[in-house]
Amino acid sequence: MSVSILILTKNEQQDLPGCLASVAWSDDVHVYDSMSTDRTLEIARAFGATVTQRPFDNWAAHQNWGLQHIAFKHDWVFYIDADERMTDELREAVLQAVQAPGEHVAFRVQRRDFFMQTWLRHVQASAFYLRLFRPARMRYERLVNPVSIPDGPVATIGGYLDHHPFSKGVTHWLERHNAYSTFEARQILDNRRVGAAFSVRKALWCRDFHERRYHQKELFYRLPLRPLVKFLLLYLVKRGFLDGRAGLTYAALQSIYEYMIVLKVRESR
Repeated sequence: MSVSILILTKNEQQDLPGCLASVAWSDDVHVYDSMSTDRTLEIARAFGATVTQRPFDNWAAHQNWGLQHIAFKHDWVFYIDADERMTDELREAVLQAVQAPGEHVAFRVQRRDFFMQTWLRHVQASAFYLRLFRPARMRYERLVNPVSIPDGPVATIGGYLDHHPFSKGVTHWLERHNAYSTFEARQILDNRRVGAAFSVRKALWCRDFHERRYHQKELFYRLPLRPLVKFLLLYLVKRGFLDGRAGLTYAALQSIYEYMIVLKVRESR
């Protein structure tokens, strides 16, 4: 049994070739593009990938549309971004998992984020993501940084998914997170308008990782001095200082991103 690949893109001519090379073992690669204006589509087709285009609206809606409308060849899909790379160990773990999935409908993988030629081993907010799944049993929620909602049990597999979020430079990272912060502010305001409930108990002790993460986000949005709290959480609690200068810089950037969200919510109110 093989696995289909889903890659989301928007003007990814720099990073896409490396991503495609890391998933070249699959005979069903789909590039799901948000109306790129560079050479993204040309590169995708040169690698033999199937291209689907759709104007981007928000992350959850865009990803849900892709799972519902793209004609995947296989029952299992591995989702990857253009600035990510599958390691050989992860590929083998993926193929083994789909051979005998049991009752599981999705699998978590561990991602390694790199910055300043350093693996951000400690300062990452979360290292595990649901990337291997049956598309009919997966959906997403939230406008940005979507939460994966599997319809069934999940498990964790070995290997690493390598992520290079600063491959286009710090300026690009800041521009992208400026856009992300706008969606985050909208999400917070939408939640407050509908009175979205959250549970401190579930945020701390829920056994389901993704449900726990949802409630943690909702709880986090209600904290005072949130940008400072985020810096202290990443740099001290998660021991980001062990990642050296890269860890300090990354924790500071994440704090700035959080402050952008705070400012945009305040401005909208």
